[in-house]
Formats: sequence, structure tokens, C-alpha cells
Amino acid sequence: MDDAELIRAIEDNAAELLLAMGAAGGGRQRSDHEVRWTIGGSPIDYHNAVVSCAADDADQVIAESLQELKNHGVPGSWHVGPSMRPLDLGDRLLAAGFSHAGSEPGMALRLTELREAEAAGLRVERIGLAELGVWEHTLGRGFGEGPKEARWVSEVYRRLGVTDPWRHYLGYLGDQPVATATVFLAAGVAGLYFVMTVPEARRRGIGAAITAAVLREARDSGSQYAVLGASPAGRSVYGGLGFREYCAIDLYERALPQE
Repeated sequence: MDDAELIRAIEDNAAELLLAMGAAGGGRQRSDHEVRWTIGGSPIDYHNAVVSCAADDADQVIAESLQELKNHGVPGSWHVGPSMRPLDLGDRLLAAGFSHAGSEPGMALRLTELREAEAAGLRVERIGLAELGVWEHTLGRGFGEGPKEARWVSEVYRRLGVTDPWRHYLGYLGDQPVATATVFLAAGVAGLYFVMTVPEARRRGIGAAITAAVLREARDSGSQYAVLGASPAGRSVYGGLGFREYCAIDLYERALPQE
């Protein structure tokens, strides 16, 4: 892939993940030449998401997304990547009452260039449905909105299943689960999500080690590229594994709309 193809794969993999999870959560989907969104399937603003826009009348589409959030009684977000139009979409969202919640660096890696990382004593296992409850409990100890988000994510994954394109992993020290990761195969790449180490096991290289382990498996099963949206804490970790930044995804959030 060239740089433009990688940027599009970064956007498209994340969009497909959000749309699939939102649909499994019962959200309402819109997908046409103007916009793609999933709204109403989650209590988490990040997952009630507008993921694509190329509208001639962006203000009208923004208003329609706000009405959809109000109809479902949920907070929501726009994930504004390089392909979205018009170019002043961020300013229009701010004018409509959204807040800019930051930018996620969109990163990609050719998997033949993956650098190795290990953490003493770490064992990484791909899980099935029977272990999804442990995965949920572990994720809830340190990711996003904690147990609330982990519970919703786990419920969605029970409906979507744990076979390709979904791969979920736990990292163990001894018999104690200390880390999570998910790989989503879509848009021709392996997308990396829900990478988390429990607070008491951080700063020991576990995040890098579980990332390297799950991406080795993706590479060995045929994937050529990996993509992700990095958190501030994860940016340097992924860079150390060979990931490069290709774009930024700006996140605009809106709390539960009021009358």
C-alpha cells in the first residue's frame, strides 16, 4: 500500500469496526453517498459515531445527527478523518455544540517490519466465548469508561462472536489476567483495538509485548499491514514497534442533547 491507501485503510478499518459494533448493539445505521453513522446502540459517546461525511449541506447532516442522538437519548461523536468533507467540518461541529475531544494519531505498520517486544513472564492467549467474561473484567479495570464500557463491549462481542474477523486476546502473568487486545480484520488490514494493561502491571513493557504477539499472529495468518488509532500513552509504545503516523482522526463529542 502507498501512503494514501494506508490512510484510507486506517479510516475504513475503524469505521467498519464502529459500524459493526453499533449494529450489534441495536443502533440505527445510515449509509449513503453523504454520510455513514451508527447511533443508538451504545451508552458510550465514542460508539454512537458518525464515521464518514461528504455532504453538500454539512450543517443539515450535523443537525440530523443531533436529532438522531436526541431520539435515542444517547451521547455521540463524529470521528473526522482526512477523507471527510467539507474541510471546515470541525468548525461546523463546534458551532453546532460539539466539543473537540482531541486527536488520535492514525498509525500503520507493514508487518514484515514489526519489531519484537517481550515482557518477562507474559503469556498471550487468544480467547473464545468462555473467556469473554474474564476479558471484560480485565478491560474494565483500566480502559475508557471502566466497567460500564467493558460491559457493553463484551455484550456486543458475544453477539458478533470471537472468530474472524474478530480476534480477542488476554495477557497473563502466571494465572492472573493483566492485559487485553483485539484485532479486527477489515479494509485489507489488521486493526488493533482495546489494548490495555491493568494499572498495577504497567511500566513493565506488557502493552508492547501483547501488541507484538497479536500482530505476529496476524502476520503469520496472512495480514500484510496493521493500523490503529493511538492514545497519548500508547503513541510512543507503537512507535517503538515500528508504527508510523500517517494522519490524525479528530474526535468531536456531544453530551446527551437537551430540549
